[in-house]
Amino acid sequence: MGTKVRNLRMTQTKQSLIKAFVNLVNEKDFEKITIADLTEGAKVNRATFYAHFNDKYELLDYIVGDSASTAIVNRTKGEIKFDQEGIAQLVLALCDFYQHPRINCRRSYVALVVPQLKDKAIKELNAYLLKGLESLCSQDELALYTPVFAQMIHESAFQWATGNTALDKDEIAKKIALLVVNGFRSSVSSLIK
Repeated sequence: MGTKVRNLRMTQTKQSLIKAFVNLVNEKDFEKITIADLTEGAKVNRATFYAHFNDKYELLDYIVGDSASTAIVNRTKGEIKFDQEGIAQLVLALCDFYQHPRINCRRSYVALVVPQLKDKAIKELNAYLLKGLESLCSQDELALYTPVFAQMIHESAFQWATGNTALDKDEIAKKIALLVVNGFRSSVSSLIK
């Protein structure tokens, strides 16, 4: 079998497994999803599943992939700005990230996945914010503000993703952007006095 045919078949099999996972996670708790459920939904045998993934956690990691950085680039168009619009887009990017793939998440799925996703999201936010803030403050301030702002942005998207707020994601993005940017300006101006 040619390499192109084999690669196409592997891609199709992975897509079938992803689709089966997405369908199952909408129906039942992640903990209760079995390999048998996944293989049945994807119409592949158990050996085929294990040829691609070690377990359902590895499948989940594959699905998540680099979606945090992709979501940030998609929302910010790759432009790094530390202003209200830039921060609002970061909040919306994280909302997109937690919504990917478009799953009507059961709470158990979000609770299980968030610790895995949080590290990826925070890392990407820190990288973006470091670049956005580096010309605006000292290295000491940069070391202080970057992780604090990343946590704020992350937490706001998390609150939206888990349904712990009645605000919609656009309202959250505006409020957090105001809080971060105005808080930064206030803090920097108080240091200058």
